[in-house]
Amino acid sequence: MIYDIRHVTTYSYETQVSFARCALRLEPITGDGQELVSHSVEIRPKPAERTARRDFFGTLTESVLIETAHRSLRIDSRSRVTVTRQPPARDAASPPWECVRDNAFEALSLDAGSPVGYVFASALVPVLRPVTAYASASFSPGGGILAGAADLMRRIRGDFKYDPKATVISTPLRDVFEKRHGVCQDFAHVMIAGLRGLGLPAAYVSGYLRTIPPPGQPRLQGADATHAWVSVWCGSELGWVGFDPTNDLMVANDHIILAIGRDFADVSPVDGVIVGARKQKLSVAVDVLPVE
Repeated sequence: MIYDIRHVTTYSYETQVSFARCALRLEPITGDGQELVSHSVEIRPKPAERTARRDFFGTLTESVLIETAHRSLRIDSRSRVTVTRQPPARDAASPPWECVRDNAFEALSLDAGSPVGYVFASALVPVLRPVTAYASASFSPGGGILAGAADLMRRIRGDFKYDPKATVISTPLRDVFEKRHGVCQDFAHVMIAGLRGLGLPAAYVSGYLRTIPPPGQPRLQGADATHAWVSVWCGSELGWVGFDPTNDLMVANDHIILAIGRDFADVSPVDGVIVGARKQKLSVAVDVLPVE
């Protein structure tokens, strides 16, 4: 599949902003079954300075400095991506999860792709005993890693309610788990916490999910969304495999990866600081369009 993606982020401020510095992670990756064809970002007001670097995880992070006074900030990102991804079946043969756990701790590398970097607690994903106990119900002794992770994904989809009003970025994982309400970011964090509690490597993935309108209804402009899911290391032969607990889906050609990290704090598409305004309104519109 070839996709044209447009991701427009708009901040509107109650009062004038005199200075802003932003970090943008809006360039889709090349790798893991996809290839970036083109990418551009238009920013208004025009920045005084733009610099880019690759972070530890390989994500292109652009630092933007805006010195022009403004009441709104518009970031218009456009990308073309080719996706060719064939996930394994959730019931396919796979190594026992205990072997995967042990092999992860024996890793000799500490680079971004090494499983050992995704085993331990991170800023937004603490290892909590109740979450570990919840995850352990999906992993019987000697069970395959794919079947266990898929069952955990299925249970989260059934046990947790999608509720955009239930949480914010700063809502602690413990509260999300107790209330069983949240959004894709929360469900990904819960699944990651459960897997890491068992010693299994799990990474947070941010990106896009193509949405398909009901039969007979037109596709609405801006109806697609930024999304989050989980990548699980399933041993040296299978490598990293994507699981989408919000939708109970193995990650395939409708998912486009922006960035991979330990949790949302590593991959936020846009963050930064401003000077001058106490209140702001954020709107995000995303279009994921297949190229015919």
